[in-house]
Amino acid sequence: MEVTQDLSFIHLIANASVLVQLVMGLLLLVSLMSWWYIFLKLFAIRAEVRMTEEFEDAFWRNPDLNHLYQGAKGGRGDQGALERIFAAGFAEFAKLKKQHGMDSSAVMDGTRRAMRATYQREMDRLESHLAFLASVGSVSPYVGLFGTVWGIMNAFRSLANVGQATLGHVAPGIAEALVATAMGLFAAIPAVIAYNRYSHDINRLATRFESFTEEFSNVLQRQP
Repeated sequence: MEVTQDLSFIHLIANASVLVQLVMGLLLLVSLMSWWYIFLKLFAIRAEVRMTEEFEDAFWRNPDLNHLYQGAKGGRGDQGALERIFAAGFAEFAKLKKQHGMDSSAVMDGTRRAMRATYQREMDRLESHLAFLASVGSVSPYVGLFGTVWGIMNAFRSLANVGQATLGHVAPGIAEALVATAMGLFAAIPAVIAYNRYSHDINRLATRFESFTEEFSNVLQRQP
């Protein structure tokens, strides 16, 4: 028998069961949110890489740490994480140096703690929303599979109401169910790719921050 049912994407969604439609709606919402965070993190990480490179260049070109600190303390709108780490470390170093009776090792320990605290805050900011992308990538296929299983169960249950089972009776129900799996993969694949890429980029930034912290500490130790 020829299958004459409309199997277009919109028709399949419109004629799916209520539960399957809810699953599709949830996956669509999650997919839209993940794309928002994907682009948000893309621009944020690119900007952070640019500001890190600019500040590293300025740091090694300018031997006057006070002048560099005044520029960082000015609170420009394009301050990056590395500049804030530098400002926190230099401010703590200058404060501890003014305290009489404090040896150089205690001064450097306090300076490193200040930079480490700022480093942790900046890493938390850079890693924001990555957990959401990871969750979307790992959970969405299973949510879609749940909708598919439920839709296929409904399709086979509907065969009990017909005298003769044909492809025309079961194909629309199965097609509706498979749309849920497709939407789950559509939500998961970009989220997984973005999560892996951004995690790699952030780890590289973290390595640069840690290297700068050590190099800056060495510079401060040589200060009179």
